[in-house]
Order: sequence, then C-alpha cells, then structure tokens
Amino acid sequence: MKTDNYMIIDGMPVALDGTERNLIEVIRKSGIEMPTFCYHSDLSIYGACRMCMVEDERGRLMASCSTLPYPGMNVKTNTERLRRYRRNILELLLSEHCNDCTTCSNNGTCHLQSLAIKFNVRNLRFENTRTEEQKKVDDSSPCIIRDPSKCILCGDCVRECNEIQDVGAIDFAHRGSNCSISTAFDIPLSQSTCVGCGQCAAACPTGAIVVRDNRSIVWKKLDDPNTFVTCEIAPAVRVAIGRALGVAEGKNSMGKIVAALHRMGFDEVYDTSTAADLTVIEEANEFLERIEKGDKLPLFTSCCPAWVQYVEKKYPEFLPNVSTCKSPMSMFAAVIKAHQKKHDPNGEKNYYHVAIMPCTAKKFEAQRDEFKTDGKPDTDIVITTQELIKMIRESGILFDMIEPESIDMPFGEASGAGVIFGVTGGVTEAVLRRISDDNSRATMKAIEYTGVRGFEGIKEATVMKNGREVNIAVVSGLANAGKLLKQIKSGEKSYDLVEVMACPGGCISGAGQPYLSRVERLERGEGLYKTDNNMAVKRSQDNPLVKELYNGILKDREHELLHVDYLK
Repeated sequence: MKTDNYMIIDGMPVALDGTERNLIEVIRKSGIEMPTFCYHSDLSIYGACRMCMVEDERGRLMASCSTLPYPGMNVKTNTERLRRYRRNILELLLSEHCNDCTTCSNNGTCHLQSLAIKFNVRNLRFENTRTEEQKKVDDSSPCIIRDPSKCILCGDCVRECNEIQDVGAIDFAHRGSNCSISTAFDIPLSQSTCVGCGQCAAACPTGAIVVRDNRSIVWKKLDDPNTFVTCEIAPAVRVAIGRALGVAEGKNSMGKIVAALHRMGFDEVYDTSTAADLTVIEEANEFLERIEKGDKLPLFTSCCPAWVQYVEKKYPEFLPNVSTCKSPMSMFAAVIKAHQKKHDPNGEKNYYHVAIMPCTAKKFEAQRDEFKTDGKPDTDIVITTQELIKMIRESGILFDMIEPESIDMPFGEASGAGVIFGVTGGVTEAVLRRISDDNSRATMKAIEYTGVRGFEGIKEATVMKNGREVNIAVVSGLANAGKLLKQIKSGEKSYDLVEVMACPGGCISGAGQPYLSRVERLERGEGLYKTDNNMAVKRSQDNPLVKELYNGILKDREHELLHVDYLK
C-alpha cells in the first residue's frame, strides 16, 4: 500500500496536504484532541510540558507539537504507556501546585484541573518543595494578579508577553527546582514594563495569572440604598458574553445584558458606543487639523490604554503623535459625572459609575490621575465581561430566558460607527465615515472595502481626501505595533493615521473576555458588523444625541471633558 499522501494515526489513515506545521495538527484533524499545556497555535513551539507525547511503531516517544509529520508515519496517541506517562506528569505538576481548587478563581475553567480529572489523578506521591518565597503573590497591579504557587512553568505567559505583545515584562528566572516566572529583578508587576493588557492571563492554563476581581466592591455599592449606581457597557461585551450564559457565540446580547443589570440593581445602564461617537468626532477633527497643518503625523489612536502605556514605556518619542482624545470609556464617564453634577449641584446624592469592559488595562486607566475630577475618578471602577458573567450567575438570573430591555435615557442613542469600535479596524472605519461627505449606502459599502476590515496583524489602506492621498495603517497586537513603529522611525513606512489595538483582533479578544479561538474571534467580529448593519444611524455625526450633547453639556467644555494630555 502506497503512503505518499497520508500517515497512520491509531490504525487509521489520515491525509496530509502539506500545510500541517507539526504532528499535533494532523492528529487534531483526525478527530483526536491531544492534551497540552504549552502548545498554542499562535505562539512558538516550546515543547516543555510533554503531555502531547505519541508513540511510533518502534516504541519511540516523541512530542507531537514539535515533530514534523511525513507520509507513511505511523503513531499511536493512546496506549497504556502514554496514559501512565501523562498521569506521572500531572502528578508531578500537582505536587508543586497549591491545590486550593475550590476557592481558586479558575475553578471549573482550569486546564490542569480538567486534565487531572480526565486522566483520573486522585493521589499525589510527591511532596511540595516550593518555598514560601516562591509562593509569594504579586497583587501590585490593578489589572492582574500573579500567584506563583499555581504556576506549572508551561511558559505560555512568557511567550505571549514577548512574542505577541513585545512587552517582555516577565520571563523565566533561575534554574532547576528554583526555576520560576518573574519580572526583572523580581520587582512588583506594577513597577515593571507591564502594560496591563492581560493577555498573559488569557494564555495561562491555571490560576497563576488571573484578572483582578472587583465584584465585591460593586455588590456593596448596589446594596447601598443611598448610592445611585450607573454603568456603561463596551461594544465588544455584547458579542462575547452569550456562550457562557446559554446564548450563541457572537450574538448581540445587549438587550439581555441591560435587563440583567437592571435586575441586579443598577439604576441606569448606558452603551459606551454613545461615547465612541464622541471619540470619532473629536479624533476625526484632530486628524483633519493635523493633516491641514502637516504637523505631528501620523496620528495614533488613543482608545486602547495598554497601547498608550506601551508608547509611554517603550517609545515615548511617539507620545506627541498619540491623539489627545480620551478613550470612549473615559469620555463617557466625564460626561455622565458632568450631567449628574448639573442636576445635583449641591452633591446631595452619592453617585457611583461602573464600566463593563472587555479589557483588563481599563482597570488601570480608571485609576490614572488624568481621568480624575477634583481628585475623584470619573470611572469609579471597572469590571470585565468575565466578572459580569459571574455576577449574573451569582444573581440566579437565567440569561437566556430574560426579555431584552433598552438602554436608559438620556444617553440612549448610538450609531453603528460606535458599535464597530470593538473590532480591529472599527475605529478607522468610523473615522472614514466621519470625514466622508456622503452618507449614502453605496459610500458606506465602499468604505468597508478600503482594506481596514479583517484580522491580519497589520493592514494598510489609502483613501483620498480633498485631492490628497491619506495613508492608513490598522494594527492589532503590540508586537505588530512595535514593528510598525520601527519602520516609521527608519523612514521605511509613512502614514497619516494609525489605529492600534493591543489585543489581537481588537477588543473582542480582550483579556477580560471569555477565552476564544480563532473561529470565535471571527464570530464576535461578525456579530458587531451585523449589529452595525441593523442600525439606522451609521455615522457618528448623524447621531441626534451627539448633537444634543455638543449643544448642552459639552458646550464650551469639549476639551476639558473629552481630551487628555499624556505628555504632561
């Protein structure tokens, strides 16, 4: 029998098409899910955990993640020897794990826990030899918390931080049994180069790096009868919350989220897309002004707080190029607080504003001095989509059964341009709609095909404005941003407008969202575009609420409430 175009896996032939990068991809194609800790398709091959070992016809063991397949290859993935081998690895990992599963924030979603159950690991023969210093928790960051006692040294967080995000805040330290994941010189995470993007937490298979949980603070405010609690919901949250609560992935669940929040006790619920419309107008105006003057180009978007920190810490020479516009979250918080002060000038009520975001870096942004008024944060606290899911479950709300409700007034209007902020390229597309002189359906469709949509790490587009070519770049993933900045510095590339999102794919892939695969990333992005398609108002400047805000709360206060100076 010829074996020119297939190999044998567990006695069954599996075709090879030449695109497989390693053996594990062929095995998964055959319908078998290999156990892994250190393997991620988006990261480099590491081969550390050895859970994905297979056995060939000669009895040799090999790691399927780092082995190239070839025609005629014959391997077994499930033998008694392999099962015993995997149980031994799990037992060794668990012996140095803290094993407080019932109180761990990752209980039920921990990959180590699920594999231990799958391979029936019930007893540990080995003693935990980690010292108290090796177990010391780092909770200095407002975004994420590191617990080394739960680390299994898979290296996923290190490669995510270095390869995908180009931040390099953490790496391996020491050798042998003393090996650990650490910041440089073991300084607190808050003092390191960490930008709070949280992608390390998204990659971690255990609870060694988790998103900081602020639920208890929010519950206390909701239970206080003397506190008026408002909240805003970011665009990307509506398409990521569903699957965990019984709704299809990528489905627009905004109405159900509003209904759930009302039942939980929030007094007023708003859509951050409304503030995204303000951001579009302010950023477009700033862009056109810089184009006219030919000054401080390219203009970099400023919606992503992890990106802003990345520039501050690694490329401060580009800070003058970062837009002075606040992010939609911070714009909205300032407007809401101004609205409340207008109707309660004597401060008789206690107001508390919560932002529900897909992003962990927003927790840091809310604490920045630049976004405080009279020493008090405009956004009092940020919770992520994951925290919201837990709060809904705590409440006993059957999310898939409740009837949708509408956003509260007076901030109940948004455009499709504001909604697509949650996906990479969305900010740029919204700005192009803003600077377009035509709002016809044909023009809106033409803008879609300029090249700003899609999930490539770096996208380029050229449009015409007033007879001038405008060169645009859209970037997601900070490593891609770093690559682009180097090209701009060297003169290799030249742009007028650059949109940057720290998380690959944009906010739909934020670390505060439920974990997603590449397919789910597409579904979430498509969910936002479908929402945009169903909205009557496509352009930010056509939103009647925006016009009302400029003639009311924002009159003569646009710069004060909507802009920030990161240079200062």
